[in-house]
Amino acid sequence: MKSITINGSKRESVGKKVTKALRNAGQVPCVLYGGDNQVHFSAPELAFSKLVYTPNAHTVVIELESGEKFDAILQDIQFHPVTDKILHVDFYQTFPDKEITMDIPLNFTGNSRGVKNGGVLRKNRRSLRVKAIPGNLPDFIDADITDLKIGNKLYITALETEGYKFMHPDNTVVCLVRRSRAAITVDEDDEDEDVPATETDDVAAVK
Repeated sequence: MKSITINGSKRESVGKKVTKALRNAGQVPCVLYGGDNQVHFSAPELAFSKLVYTPNAHTVVIELESGEKFDAILQDIQFHPVTDKILHVDFYQTFPDKEITMDIPLNFTGNSRGVKNGGVLRKNRRSLRVKAIPGNLPDFIDADITDLKIGNKLYITALETEGYKFMHPDNTVVCLVRRSRAAITVDEDDEDEDVPATETDDVAAVK
């Protein structure tokens, strides 16, 4: 999985007054959990653009001016309800041999047979929650919809799980193809079936 580096400065004071001053200066207050001690730091708001405003999943390397360096993942983020400015970010420290849980985006591939016949693809999920050691976290999870006919569902059990495991029940539906008014009612598998002759056809044959 791709990683993004966040350069920041350690915070010694964590009061409301200090926090407000940081935000006024274009800095975002952050906290790193998961290690022996919580680490309070701040970083420029622009440093989070590639991490927050993207559908992709990333791990994070936090580098502080003090020389300390931490591997982490984004845990929580708070936005201003009116301006959408980032108010606070929580990170969770990761370790190479310790499993973590993370949401990984889905990558839908292939052309569904049902969609070709006029059906509508409904994506029930845009991402899936997986558990793995950091080195086994995928950038995305492929979901091949090629064989889906109208009325078919793609279950989570049909997806590969090499190096990680899903944190969802086996009956979780990833996507499905619904019938639409424009859908062709005869699927490709039925095209070669014998069609019984009509009364008109019998008369034509006699002539």
